[in-house]
Amino acid sequence: MKTNGAEDLFQPNLPRRHRIGRWGLILFQISTLVGIVVLTALVLNVLNRTFGYVAMTYQVPPEALSINGIPVERLHPLDLAYLLRQHLPPDLLARLESEGPLEQRDRRELLDLLTTKVMRPKVLETWTLAQSIFCRQAIQTRVERLYPDARLVFRSWLTPEFLTRPQSSRPEFAGVRTAVLGSLWVVAITIAFAFPIGVGTAIYLEEYAKGKDTWVNRIIQTNINNLAGVPSIIYGILGLAIFVRALAPLTSGAIFGLVPEGATANGRTILSAGLTLGLLILPIIIINSQEAIRAVPKSLRLASYALGATQWQTIWHHVLPSAMPGILTGTILAMSRAIGETAPLIVVGASTFITVDPTGPFSKFTTLPIQIYQWTARPQDVFRHLAAAAIIVLLVMLLALNATAIILRNRYAKRRG
Repeated sequence: MKTNGAEDLFQPNLPRRHRIGRWGLILFQISTLVGIVVLTALVLNVLNRTFGYVAMTYQVPPEALSINGIPVERLHPLDLAYLLRQHLPPDLLARLESEGPLEQRDRRELLDLLTTKVMRPKVLETWTLAQSIFCRQAIQTRVERLYPDARLVFRSWLTPEFLTRPQSSRPEFAGVRTAVLGSLWVVAITIAFAFPIGVGTAIYLEEYAKGKDTWVNRIIQTNINNLAGVPSIIYGILGLAIFVRALAPLTSGAIFGLVPEGATANGRTILSAGLTLGLLILPIIIINSQEAIRAVPKSLRLASYALGATQWQTIWHHVLPSAMPGILTGTILAMSRAIGETAPLIVVGASTFITVDPTGPFSKFTTLPIQIYQWTARPQDVFRHLAAAAIIVLLVMLLALNATAIILRNRYAKRRG
């Protein structure tokens, strides 16, 4: 009778539960489809700005520099050096020679010098990829009418020169080399600072303080959970107060004798930016590490204790290796957030225009997100194309760093298995 009564209560609810399950499946599929559509639209919009027609003029046309009918792009390095000697002013030529003889430079550097110092291209107007494909005739008519001396060329703004050139006020010669190097420096310091502190805090909270329900432990855990949701600009203000101002002798390198005598110690360096972003991602690493440590079976700890291991030996040799794949997953998510942050770096003092490559943690810096922000804020439409190319560089760098971390995590997990 009890079994039949249970069946009577179960059977009427079964169709309703199946309907809820089907609606849930449809909702999840729609959410996935919307996400794919939005991401696809984002990528297409960026690519649309990265390629397209450009109306350009040259101070010295490329065909005027050809030798025996050979275009400039295919000339021998010695011929390129000869052209530079023929067309450069004597003072500029002397300065370049003092930096290194032209004949000893590689072909790419000589061609870049010939483009920037002799040919000096100037962009008059740009069009997107969609406009270049569907409105080609209208574009040609417009160029012939408004720019009779210009030439219409199809250009990719993402080129090898774009990756190797520093920033420039002229969009024709601008690049992202200093921004890429700055981003790599900042991310390296951020992970080096946040990872050991975050994992150590998680180990303490889960292994040592878990059985002690004291007010201190409750305050620590509550603050960690709250800090994970604090806006990033607040961390920028904190970094400005602590690392840039209070700890300026340290973050500027003054205590190591790296600041020239008589100069003011300025803490607006890569070290300050890395420490600020380290504070930003620290709660994320702690919370993810806690979840990974909590997921380790308790039987593993008891087995270790039964064999006579101490608590620290159990944590170091059994708990931490088992939790490491989950910890690395959280670190990857935290690194992805740090590499795309802009607001804290602006407050800390990232340069919006800098042409000198960073050489250490005490150098002035800029990052790719700052560079993209600066280009999108410029009134000239041509800088939007540079920003789109920089976005692709940022995405590729982010995917490369994440892929490297995932490969290391999978190898570690496989070795443990």
